[in-house]
Amino acid sequence: MSSKGKVLVAMSGGIDSSMAALMLHDEGYEVIGITMKTWDYASAGGSRKETGCCSLDSINDARILAVEQGFPHFILDIRDEFGDQVIDNFVEEYIAGRTPNPCVLCNTHIKWEALLKRADQLGCDYIATGHYAQVRN
Repeated sequence: MSSKGKVLVAMSGGIDSSMAALMLHDEGYEVIGITMKTWDYASAGGSRKETGCCSLDSINDARILAVEQGFPHFILDIRDEFGDQVIDNFVEEYIAGRTPNPCVLCNTHIKWEALLKRADQLGCDYIATGHYAQVRN
């Protein structure tokens, strides 16, 4: 284990979380990457070529980076919780004429609880994301 500690990095496959993982790895932290699978586009009648957050391409991008840098990467399957707590609410709100915000529900009720639980299971000292990152010298 690194003297700086073990950090679970939530990796979307995008540039921000990828850079967070790279910077922490380069600074000597023991990095473990994790990508949350929230949705199955194909089973919902969508294309397998869907892109964006949580798509198969995004998961693969995160995994490729982890393999290239030599740290482990896991997939956290939260499709059931996401469907029950986020998608169902999204549909109800949209039908009612309101503008839903699925990210707020996911962050509040699913993402952080799932990340904390997995970090504890893996013996991580920290959790990092690429959100709102600032570097201070």
